[in-house]
Amino acid sequence: MHDGFKAGFVAVVGRPNCGKSTLLNKLLSQDIALVSHKANATRKKMNLIVPFSDKNGRNSQIIFVDTPGLHRQEKLLNQFMLKEALKAISNCDLCVFMACIHDETKYYEEFLELTDRPHILILSKIDTVTQKEILKKIKEYQKYDEKFLSLIPLSSQKSLNLENFLAEVSKHLPYSPPFFDTEILTDENTKYIYKEMIRESVFNNLSDEIPYESEVKIEKFIEGENLDKISAKIFVEKESQKSMVIGKNGQTIKRIGKQARQKMELLGKKKIFLQLNVFVQKSWSKEKENLKKFGYDFED
Repeated sequence: MHDGFKAGFVAVVGRPNCGKSTLLNKLLSQDIALVSHKANATRKKMNLIVPFSDKNGRNSQIIFVDTPGLHRQEKLLNQFMLKEALKAISNCDLCVFMACIHDETKYYEEFLELTDRPHILILSKIDTVTQKEILKKIKEYQKYDEKFLSLIPLSSQKSLNLENFLAEVSKHLPYSPPFFDTEILTDENTKYIYKEMIRESVFNNLSDEIPYESEVKIEKFIEGENLDKISAKIFVEKESQKSMVIGKNGQTIKRIGKQARQKMELLGKKKIFLQLNVFVQKSWSKEKENLKKFGYDFED
């Protein structure tokens, strides 16, 4: 029995850097999804669970699926990321396509070529433009109005239209009991989230190709009541990259560790002991067998 309760999976897709993870963290009121100013930071889909009650008191459990940005590249890792996004689209109850207010409509057209799934179109980052520019962009999308269920302009940074967005999503979900415990924010385990926080710190503290050719593995994870102890390895593809991750007198690796540890402590509400080491694994992102060892399992 659902008793009027709604629940469903909602794939959030869009170009790299359109603001998917930022939006979902805002809806959760917690930084769980990896956010970086660099494109293609998200590599795997992740379920993020948002409870919602509409103005009539009807309850929903919205399972948003954060996905890698839609893009086309020949690299193996990028192929995996695109497959993850397409898998999320095909398995969801509803899709949300996020278009940055600054983007051309051609990217939405490319999305329409990928799928005919029912979807909501949202225009993100509206706080960066004028009302006149917002109306102009909405008008550009009106020629596709038979394709989308609704169009919602919003801003994650300024929390503009987020409630309207959730209400619209809830409206299109099927009646169902909740899929997950109503108290949890994600079905991912803490170890995976901590790994992503280290990787986010690598992205935020290093430039150029290093973040894209780096990966993180947690070797030891000991949970305690007041303290978690974590030992993790950062892998890169070249010796020169290893030196840059460590930095002069170890300053860069210390900065990476400090930033990651602070986010972990905020999430876990306990102290974190974090030990990081850097290793070279040549061509890890370019060979299928190496990718599998890091959890990027290609389905044949």
